[in-house]
Amino acid sequence: MPQNPIIKLNDVHLTLKSDAGPVNILRGIDLTVQPGETVGIVGPSGSGKSTLMSIIAGLEAPTSGSVLIAGEAIETLGEDDLARFRRENIGIVFQSFHLIPTMTALENVAIPLELAGRADAFAVAAERLAAVGLKDRASHYPSQLSGGEQQRVALARALCTNPKILLADEPTGNLDGKTGDIVIDLMFKLHAELGTTMILITHDDQLAQKCTHVIRLEDGKVVAPVQAAEMAKTE
Repeated sequence: MPQNPIIKLNDVHLTLKSDAGPVNILRGIDLTVQPGETVGIVGPSGSGKSTLMSIIAGLEAPTSGSVLIAGEAIETLGEDDLARFRRENIGIVFQSFHLIPTMTALENVAIPLELAGRADAFAVAAERLAAVGLKDRASHYPSQLSGGEQQRVALARALCTNPKILLADEPTGNLDGKTGDIVIDLMFKLHAELGTTMILITHDDQLAQKCTHVIRLEDGKVVAPVQAAEMAKTE
């Protein structure tokens, strides 16, 4: 029996106002992702990759079109319901980590669990830190951690609630090559262990090829939805 898609976007447009007139950021995006898949989204700067991720996360509302995430039409939700939905279903890893500098690694990871009212927030956060190899760094503040360690804390935080979907926006953009490889390998390992659907936004075609599917955006449109294996053959 076929599964219901975990992500389904239908004819999604996003138009923003500017002094020079309307700016079309996304122009008719159709996207279907099945549970457990990994999807790499590639394209030049300004093509709409990060905006697409924001639409999927419910951080940005489309001008038109439908956004169905985990069976919920999120464009119809109010702010409170949307925040709850995002907390329960979506984890996000950003390029610039977004850790709170006055909180320890453990406290940063525990935030989503505390917001959800979990009594075991710190116990679960400690488990997630151990899963990313940072058990001994739990009491350290972000300024005391390397870039790779900070991104691993951010990954632990994104996955602490066992979200159905992990969104990663240029997760290695601020890391050197070797450190970035470690973080990416860890992301794919945890994705496989947890069965999380993963959307990976990157400018790196080689990195995108690690995914089961690759979507290429240009000028706010999908120009090449291909299998990653097919993409590799063409290079």
